[in-house]
Amino acid sequence: MANFSLPSKSVTFIAIGLVIMVLGFILMLGGGSSDPDVFNPAMFNARRLVVAPIIICAGIGVIIWAIMRKPREEEK
Repeated sequence: MANFSLPSKSVTFIAIGLVIMVLGFILMLGGGSSDPDVFNPAMFNARRLVVAPIIICAGIGVIIWAIMRKPREEEK
């Protein structure tokens, strides 16, 4: 990884951010109904409407921070 533009620590943080985003998408799953004539109020709970998008945005924030952070001299 000598010619790679990001240090290995940043790549690790990017992978962590991607895992956080996948966790948010997993929390957003479900709530549907197999019968279109039956209303399922579970798709409007707080986990899907509030918690999951916040976790996804946190993952995006970690990725942006990992890309933009300035590496220390000993990491180069």
